[in-house]
Amino acid sequence: MNPIYERSGTVTVRPARPGDAEAVRAIRNDAIEHSTALWTSTPQSPAEATAWLAAHLARGSAFVAEADGEVAGFAVYGPWRELDGYRFTVEDSIYVRAERHGLGVGSALLAALVTAAREAGHHVMIAGIEAENTASVRLHRRFGFEHAGTVREVGVKFGRRLDLTLMRLPLDRDGNTPGCRTD
Repeated sequence: MNPIYERSGTVTVRPARPGDAEAVRAIRNDAIEHSTALWTSTPQSPAEATAWLAAHLARGSAFVAEADGEVAGFAVYGPWRELDGYRFTVEDSIYVRAERHGLGVGSALLAALVTAAREAGHHVMIAGIEAENTASVRLHRRFGFEHAGTVREVGVKFGRRLDLTLMRLPLDRDGNTPGCRTD
């Protein structure tokens, strides 16, 4: 995959590298501890973070945003489901440091993800968003994601039942997916 570089003000998006694992882990663990964006209460260990990022690096599906010399956010896409029938569908994940929210970091990261997934030949990108996360829903809507449904009370965090909003974005512009008949 060709590297993707985007500029949005002082934000530069680049493909992630193994050395980004600790910065990515810090952002993930902050989301685990303080938000309903990740539906787990278990922080990632350094070894887990390295292995998790390595899987995305092998696919070429991990990006970081740098601002003022630090990792301000990261984004990945990965398989939506493991069965081979879903092989052309991916799911995105975007996380931005709390102090960088609203500054265009998420938009720059999502632009890089969509471009990379298209170039990799994927057909649809799915976003699974905690239903009350209106900022993430707005971000995805700006990129053309459509609401595909909301599944009520499928998660639990901080003693609350959570709803999952699913959004989808068709990625291939011509409607053709490799290996699929169109007649």
